[in-house]
Amino acid sequence: MDIDFSITGPDIDGLLEFSNKLREKVKTIPGIVDVYSTLQIDNPELLARIDRERAAALGIDVREIADTLRVAVGGDDRVSRYRDRSVDDAYDVELRLVGIDRGDIQSVSQLYVRTSPQAQGAEVSSTALPGSRLARIDNVVDFEFNTAASRIDRLNRQKMVAVRANLAPGYALGDGIAAMKAAAEEIGIPQGYNTMVLGGGRELERTLSDFGWTMVLSFVFMYIVLAAQFENLVHPLVILLSLPLAVPFGLLSLHWGGETLNLYSALGILVLFGVVKKAAILQIDHTNALQEQGFPRYQAILQANRDRLRPILMTTLSFVAGLIPLLIATGPGAEERRSIAVLAVGGQTLSLLLTLLAIPVLYTFFDDLSTLFMKWTGHEKKVPVAPQESVPHEVPPVHVLAVPTPPPEPAPTNQDLT
Repeated sequence: MDIDFSITGPDIDGLLEFSNKLREKVKTIPGIVDVYSTLQIDNPELLARIDRERAAALGIDVREIADTLRVAVGGDDRVSRYRDRSVDDAYDVELRLVGIDRGDIQSVSQLYVRTSPQAQGAEVSSTALPGSRLARIDNVVDFEFNTAASRIDRLNRQKMVAVRANLAPGYALGDGIAAMKAAAEEIGIPQGYNTMVLGGGRELERTLSDFGWTMVLSFVFMYIVLAAQFENLVHPLVILLSLPLAVPFGLLSLHWGGETLNLYSALGILVLFGVVKKAAILQIDHTNALQEQGFPRYQAILQANRDRLRPILMTTLSFVAGLIPLLIATGPGAEERRSIAVLAVGGQTLSLLLTLLAIPVLYTFFDDLSTLFMKWTGHEKKVPVAPQESVPHEVPPVHVLAVPTPPPEPAPTNQDLT
C-alpha cells in the first residue's frame, strides 16, 4: 500500500472507533483509493463468563473450568498413546469435541467439572452425577456469542491499528500523507493516542529531511572547492546562484512527464546540479582567462560565451543521450528510476538557455559589487590593459659588399685551334 497511517493507544475499543471515523473521512479525499483498516471485528467467539461466587460455593476451581473448556473446544493433541500391534506402530490420542458440538452452547453446557470433597452437600448432590463429585459446567458459567478482532497488532508496546490506502494516478505521496494527517486532526485525536506514518511515507519524510541537509552541505563543499579553484570568494557565488534556476525546470519536467517528487527524483536534482554547474564553470573560467590577457570585461564575456558554447552544447547533448535508455526503459523497477531521467533530461534541456544568459548577468552584477567593495575598503581593482595590435618592426637595411667579377675569357681564334 502507498500510505500506511498507524494509530496507537491503550484501548482497543478507542482504536476501533477512531480508525473507523478516519477511514470514512479519508474515503472522501480525492486521490486516495482502496482505503481499509487493519482492525476488523469479525472473528466469532464464544465467551464464557464464570460466576465466581457460585463456583466458590460449590468448591469448583476456576482453573478446572478453564482446563475443561480448553480441552473440549481447543483440544488436547496428546492425552495418551495407542499402540497397534498389527502394524507395529503407535498413535497419539487426541481429545476434543466434534465440530458440531464445539459451536453449540447446549453441547458445551453438558460438560462436567470436578468439585472439592468439602463442598459435597445437598446443593452439590442435586447437580452432580449419582455417586460422583461432578457438577455441570452451566451451573457456574454463562455462555454468549460475540465477535472480536481477528488480530491485534502492537507498535512500541502499545496496541496499534493502521489505516492503509493507495494513491490514484497523478497524485503525489506527500500530498496524500498531508491530507490524511489533516483529516486526523480534524476528527480530533483522543488523549493518550498517537499517530505515525509507516512504510514508504515514513521513508519519504526521512528522505526529504535528509535531503535538505544534503543540499546545504553540497553547496558548502562546492563553494569551498570552487573558491580554491578560482582563488576568489565572489566567482563561486555566481556559479552556485545558477543552480536554483534549474530546480523549477526540473519540477516542471516532472509535472509534464507525469512523475512525482520522490526519492529517485530528489537524487535527480543533485545530478542536474552537477551538469549545470559544469557549464557555469566553463563560462566563468574562460572569462577570467580572457580578462587576465587584457580584454575588457564586456568583450571578455562575449568572447567567452562564443568560445564555450560548443563545449556546453556537446556536454548537454551527450548527457541527454546517455539518459534516453533510462527514460524509455521498461521492466521491473523502470517506473521508479524513470523519474530521474525525466527530471534530469527536462531540467537540463530547459535550463540550458537560461543559464547561458544568467551567468553573464550574475557575473557582471557581482563584479560590480566586488569593485564597490574594494573602493570602500580603499583598494583599487587592477584594470586589465587591452592587448595592443602588433606593429611590424622596421627591418634595418642590409649592406651588401660588392665583389668584383672576373673579366670574361676571350673566345678562341682559328690560329689558336691550329
